[in-house]
Amino acid sequence: MTESTKPKVRAARKTGRRHPLATVALLAIGLVFTGGAYTAFSASTASAETDITSQQTIDEGKKLFQANCATCHGLEAQGTGDGPSLIGVGAAAVDFQVGTGRMPMQMHGPQAEVKPVQFTDEQIKALAGYVASLAPGPAIPAPELVDGGGNAANGAELFRINCAMCHNVAGAGGALTEGKYAPNLSEVTGTHIYEAMVTGPQNMPVISDLNVSPEDKRDIITYIKYMQDNRSPGGFELGSLGPVAEGLFIWIFGLGTIVALTVWITAKSN
Repeated sequence: MTESTKPKVRAARKTGRRHPLATVALLAIGLVFTGGAYTAFSASTASAETDITSQQTIDEGKKLFQANCATCHGLEAQGTGDGPSLIGVGAAAVDFQVGTGRMPMQMHGPQAEVKPVQFTDEQIKALAGYVASLAPGPAIPAPELVDGGGNAANGAELFRINCAMCHNVAGAGGALTEGKYAPNLSEVTGTHIYEAMVTGPQNMPVISDLNVSPEDKRDIITYIKYMQDNRSPGGFELGSLGPVAEGLFIWIFGLGTIVALTVWITAKSN
């Protein structure tokens, strides 16, 4: 190799080198992705493995309760003029009310409205653990009771007997007295449905295990999940308000359209 070609070779090697900051950039990107994945995984694992009976969880729940709930329910959950006592309502009642966003209430009214949830899953479990530690009450249901793996046909019959008079046979909800209402069940989770049955929130009566066994409750949830996953195959369902409302729709709009068309045809012929 001649002296004249050496600078060219050195230049080529220099241009082929990686920038000194490239390694640092790659390490930074790797750390960001690794940290993000670890955070997501640890958060989901912690949420799934939260033990509401542990003293640490109960203590954390008490702090959250006193900071967010004591104004209405009292420092010891004994109740006040603005909110009922929570002693004996159990973890299920807290998980339902807080997990659906009904609590904390935005304003006083005929009943608590569903709204965006204000707490994380871990915080909800901590609140439920604290209230459950005060006195025995309904527990959060086991996963196998709310997985939708029961008998949908039996659930449909039980739903018509026990629930349809308020929630409508299609689970579309309905109006009650004094501005109250039975909510639509089209997006409610199986866990919250079971908790509502055993705790009787708002205007709903408690459905005792003596009247409807846990297995029958599972069947009801299976039927509701079936309705959620299989919408009406007949097209526009008119809000699933039932045959009276649907029949009224046909009489007013269907016959009205026919009469209007008849009048228009007669006018055109004249």
